[in-house]
Amino acid sequence: MKTVVLALMVLVVVSQGTNVSYEDVLKHLNLTKTKELYSMIRPVKDYREPTRVYLEMLLLAVLDVREMDQTFVSFIQIYMKWEHPHICWDPDQFDGLYKMRVPADLLWKPDVTIEEMLEKDNSVPNPFITIQWNGYVTQTRELMVVSSCKMNIYKFPFDTQSCTLSLSSMAYPVEELRFEFYKDSEMVTEMTRQRIQSDWQFMNMTVQYRPQLSQKQSVIYTITMKRNQGVFITNFLVPIMFLYCLDLASFLMSDSGGEKVSFKVTVLLAVTVMQLLLNEMLPSSSDVVPLIAVYCIGMFGLMMINLLETILVMYLIEKDSASDKQGNYDGDVKKWTQCVRWCKVSDDPPSELLSMAKEEQRGELMEESKSLEKLLDALSEAVKALSLLLSRKEERKRRKEERKPGYWTRVARKLDIIFFFVYVTVSAVFLVVIFSKWTKEDE
Repeated sequence: MKTVVLALMVLVVVSQGTNVSYEDVLKHLNLTKTKELYSMIRPVKDYREPTRVYLEMLLLAVLDVREMDQTFVSFIQIYMKWEHPHICWDPDQFDGLYKMRVPADLLWKPDVTIEEMLEKDNSVPNPFITIQWNGYVTQTRELMVVSSCKMNIYKFPFDTQSCTLSLSSMAYPVEELRFEFYKDSEMVTEMTRQRIQSDWQFMNMTVQYRPQLSQKQSVIYTITMKRNQGVFITNFLVPIMFLYCLDLASFLMSDSGGEKVSFKVTVLLAVTVMQLLLNEMLPSSSDVVPLIAVYCIGMFGLMMINLLETILVMYLIEKDSASDKQGNYDGDVKKWTQCVRWCKVSDDPPSELLSMAKEEQRGELMEESKSLEKLLDALSEAVKALSLLLSRKEERKRRKEERKPGYWTRVARKLDIIFFFVYVTVSAVFLVVIFSKWTKEDE
């Protein structure tokens, strides 16, 4: 193959005139051989003429988009075409041979680099380039690019990201090397859409020149893609809505006991776990607070206010029940005091009879039996008094269950009803505003 290349070089048409080329200087100094001559220097007839390189970049796959690291991992294909004025031949003299592939190290190649690249590409480069009879040389490179990309996560996961890949030359200024579009934005977008493989929804790709910076020209490819939000809706947004529904259902629980408070605290802890998961996905260096973070904080705040309201209601009910217990205790003390006094009065006649019985030791048996009967009557009266006291206690207990709630209990119930309607209204307005901002198209 090298023999063929040398044969083609013999047929090189060298321009005549006043133009001075790099090849003339190198041949005059006798510094390189023919192989090194064409692989080291820029192929022009006059060093004052720039070499025009036609570029085309296609996005083959989006491998990863790392929000935390603000990096974009893609697999691209770069097609380059330029003219080498010293490699020309007549196809008729070589049996209709119009083009051929030669080793890439035989000829000069433009040093096209990606300015946003963060890691060196480790893929195997294409070892061949294609030369044509009219002097045009083409080269195709496929490489995996890990580039920096500033993420706009304000509408995450309903966001649209735009990442740029800037192709430029690090060695040659714009006076020596110029890049041209090989295809416009519409054609590049259509070709990319036919080949791309990605979890993201590819929107479009635009190509434009960047104003000259440090005397170097750059071609900027802007890739616009939209996130497939189905996974995030299923695994993040919907579970938080389920927790919110459980928080609403807690209004049906009884305010007596601590089960309601324990339930609400458990729901708050579940939302906290979701916030920790969100913190691992979003970058901490973002300039704005994402809507999904506002969504989580807002839902957490609403549930916390609901918990505080439940604690207040339970406190008011407990305050009312404590006053009722104090009143019942005072009434029972008074009743038992009256009973004791009555029993003491009723016991006086039997004590006198007993004292008389002791004094009259020799009384008749009838008198003793009469005194015993009187004692039994007194005991029966005491039993009747105790039964009456118990019946009154049962009646009071029954009336307590049927009576009207206390003042603080009524206040707590009214507060709970009013808070429920306010809570639902505020929550609905908050969710409508958040989701309207999420789904609003960017201007």
